Amino acid sequence: MPLYKTIIPNSQTTVKIWKITESFDELFAMVKLKTACLERVLNMKSEQHQRGFLSVRCLLESFGYEDADLFYDANGKPHLSDGKQISITHSFGFSAVIISDLIVGIDIEKQRAKISVIAHKFIDYEYHYLNENAPDFIKKLTIVWCVKESLYKLFATPGLSFKQHCLVIPMSDNTHETIAWIDYETKKYRYRAHFLEFEGFTCAYVIN
Repeated sequence: MPLYKTIIPNSQTTVKIWKITESFDELFAMVKLKTACLERVLNMKSEQHQRGFLSVRCLLESFGYEDADLFYDANGKPHLSDGKQISITHSFGFSAVIISDLIVGIDIEKQRAKISVIAHKFIDYEYHYLNENAPDFIKKLTIVWCVKESLYKLFATPGLSFKQHCLVIPMSDNTHETIAWIDYETKKYRYRAHFLEFEGFTCAYVIN
């Protein structure tokens, strides 16, 4: 089944993850796109990106929505026509959508060693507890990235920096959640972040 996993963190929130096994043509036949999105997907140069885009629309339909129900604001944040909160993501062979009555953010990333090359661009405080020689360094670094990307999507504020404004508290080895903060201008915002790992991927989501 392409619908890989469904998670219900609370009574107001549902996360759905799609494993992208279908071809472009198969996914294209499964969804109805508004004109602007049809033009957008047909003009994408990467078939992988096309399939990710279409799989997100398949997830929307699994929630009972259509592509026409989704729109974006000036900051690029997605919204639903009925006022529900939404965040979307896709990476290689997986995509995910979270829908809630609360403000949310979600991200999926493939666990790859190359993330260590850009670590200095998105971590600061986290250097205090991440050990680059540890066997789980890449996995933990990917969790930090996914949590910060989720915070970024949730906060949707121009100028927010992963490194300067977002921090992730150390995560325990036997849990799948941690605390994250946004320290922006004169205010601090505390969030509980959840994460899971599967088939070499990490998914994190944050609920306000």
